[in-house]
Amino acid sequence: MTDAGVTGRRTNRRGTATRESMLDAAVSSLASGDPGSVSGNRIAKDIGATWGTIKYQFGDIDGFWAAVLRHTALRRGDLPASAPDKAPLQARVSAIIDNLYAGLAGTDSRAIETLRAAMPRDRDEFERRFPATAGEFASWRQAWLDTCMRAFAGLDVDPDRVAEVAAFIPGAMRGITSEKQLGTYTDLDLARRGITNAIVAYLQPSP
Repeated sequence: MTDAGVTGRRTNRRGTATRESMLDAAVSSLASGDPGSVSGNRIAKDIGATWGTIKYQFGDIDGFWAAVLRHTALRRGDLPASAPDKAPLQARVSAIIDNLYAGLAGTDSRAIETLRAAMPRDRDEFERRFPATAGEFASWRQAWLDTCMRAFAGLDVDPDRVAEVAAFIPGAMRGITSEKQLGTYTDLDLARRGITNAIVAYLQPSP
């Protein structure tokens, strides 16, 4: 093995480590919730790098945000089932709700919310100005639907209803998580049981 080959691999490993550390630091900065953290120069300062270094690694701010989103998605992976394949419908729905309730309060989710809040609301403008970031967000929709379909595999449930449930669960759970973070007089355990029972009743096959 040549010295050049060894050196090249070491350089690649250092480059990968640098890239990962940048992404981790960016997530931590965004998770603070500070709107100012969604700035190339601010992120560069927060992660101890120059904007030129970030551009070298990711191309531009759009490429950087897309990489941040991909980084969180890879760490998250598929939604943990927390219920065996032969578990009844109630247990499977409860597992989804409980996992989202825990996950949406985490660092990655807070970072994603900060980034989302800074993106253009108009979809056409968003896709024009941040095509890579918009594409990354769009890919999550199908991935989430596929996850929900797998979660209910083997049960006699209507796939169209599963798609409907998959469409509203994230927003509903973000609302409940927001209540938790802001402080509320609402019984959030009761709220989670309520949404779980409502989904079960909607997906339950007719006798």
